[in-house]
Amino acid sequence: MSDPPHILVTGANRGIGASIVAGLKGHRVIGHSSAGGDGRIAADLADPEGATALWWEAMAALDGRIDVLVNNAGVFEAAPIGDGDAEWAAHWERTLRINLRAAADLCRLAVLHFRQRGGGGRIVNVASRAGYRGDSPDHWHYAASKAGMIAMTKTIARGYAGEGIYAFTVCPGFTVTGMVEDYIASRGGIAALGDLPIGRPATTDEIAETVRWFALDAPASATGAVIDVNGASFVR
Repeated sequence: MSDPPHILVTGANRGIGASIVAGLKGHRVIGHSSAGGDGRIAADLADPEGATALWWEAMAALDGRIDVLVNNAGVFEAAPIGDGDAEWAAHWERTLRINLRAAADLCRLAVLHFRQRGGGGRIVNVASRAGYRGDSPDHWHYAASKAGMIAMTKTIARGYAGEGIYAFTVCPGFTVTGMVEDYIASRGGIAALGDLPIGRPATTDEIAETVRWFALDAPASATGAVIDVNGASFVR
């Protein structure tokens, strides 16, 4: 195509999402956050209609064409097993709604759009090492949501590759924004942060570069791939 790819990035207000948008500079990128602002589209992905509303507003902002969808939005909130039944259920509903169902809704709309206009497209889903190794006892729901995202992405890759629709997953581990050394010192040193063979957490720029490669440069044969960016803190 003659003009730069049109890209929608969810969860773009800070951290990994902000670094993804910065890494895609030079392309037509529209970001999303819950509150909007700074050119981002406001949408509440906890609302069952939020993802669909976001898609169509992004389509309008990008002149009716999206070439790449990056699902980065997510929440990491505790759900202790000792909570009451209603509170436990509410935690699960909110996390699965934001982390998995909203991403699924956007993936569905992207696949339909790519098929309708022809020419294919790309989906990059930001999951987590938790989708493979699990997470803390308070985060069953988070790990489950990320495992679901990984499986969903592989299914999309297998189902639509013949139409030029490619799907990829990035699985970060422990990730920090800004000065890594200062963060490590603030947490009591590298030993206090657990198993980090490279001696530090990943940076958001490292995650963003992996997303950028999938979104723009990865060969078609890489569709369905998962790249772990966790400093070998979890290897498969």
